Amino acid sequence: MMNKDALHPFSESLLAWYPANARELPWRQTRDPYVIWLSEIILQQTRVAQGLPYFHKLLHVFPTINHLAKADEALLFRNWQGLGYYSRARNLHKTARLVVEKFNGKFPQTYEQLVQLPGIGPYTAAAIASFAFDESVPVVDGNVFRILSRYFGIETDIMHSSARKQFTEIAQSLIPRAYAATFNQAIMEFGSLQCSPVPACETCPLRVSCVAFATNRTQTLPIKSKGKAPRNRYFNYFIVVQKHRVLVHMRHKKDIWQGLWEFVQHETSQLCELPEAIGPFGDLLAFPTTELRSPGKHLLSHQRIFSRAWLIQVPDFVDLAMFGDFQWMDAQDFEKCGKPVLILNIITDNLVLHELLV
Repeated sequence: MMNKDALHPFSESLLAWYPANARELPWRQTRDPYVIWLSEIILQQTRVAQGLPYFHKLLHVFPTINHLAKADEALLFRNWQGLGYYSRARNLHKTARLVVEKFNGKFPQTYEQLVQLPGIGPYTAAAIASFAFDESVPVVDGNVFRILSRYFGIETDIMHSSARKQFTEIAQSLIPRAYAATFNQAIMEFGSLQCSPVPACETCPLRVSCVAFATNRTQTLPIKSKGKAPRNRYFNYFIVVQKHRVLVHMRHKKDIWQGLWEFVQHETSQLCELPEAIGPFGDLLAFPTTELRSPGKHLLSHQRIFSRAWLIQVPDFVDLAMFGDFQWMDAQDFEKCGKPVLILNIITDNLVLHELLV
């Protein structure tokens, strides 16, 4: 039985709420830092319902950090396909290799060491340190900002550079040293299920002492200033096929989807018709061209991609050699490559492409 005599009322209520409300999630049944780390990286920018199948799949394909470190990055991208934010996968691979090479396959056991690894920020480092190694360090993410802001009536703009330090200090003062892992799990779960953006105040065990509830500010706290407006981009795709092979390339430059494969693409300043849409690839218009169904608008965190797509079928007798930095690839091989969700949507939304490429 926990001795709650010295606990802050907030912490005591949270620890009492958690056992009766916690979801059964596989990464909560282990203290293996590799499994915990994998789950935390997947759940960055991803809801549990969407991330859970990927967690099971990735853990099956890469059961240990050694398997992940030795794997080809392309295999990781292929299995990550659909989760988005591919820099997470890239950093996952970097960290796996670093842990194997520098730490003999064993994760560092302190927050200060963990936060130095690629793709592991303060929140993820705190989660691994507390869940795997019982270090008394608080997790601080959007959920925690929201809960503490409402409960204590904090009016600091959470987008301000000083906010993390302030909220981390408050969370540190609340975390019971002997129950750091449970407290961190509890506050994360409370933010997901109880004190969500639309809170369930009528059943909240903290409402008696919650400043936001008492002052009718649950919808105005936390204070969050608006970020920059998303950037609009316009992509014109040309699916050039011949003999069950397709003209493709890997995106190399520092931009979205680096390391993923795509069709011939020309970016324009707005959506436009042929021949403007095809730009420098105008010679391809010598072959039969058909406009395809396109997903239209594709939303990323800070960008909106508007797209159109055309199928260009090159007759078998035409000898179309390598085309710029694009290469011919068998449809079966292309199916195994990691691709942006937008490309997957273009394929699945058009039966003719699905028959040609899958």
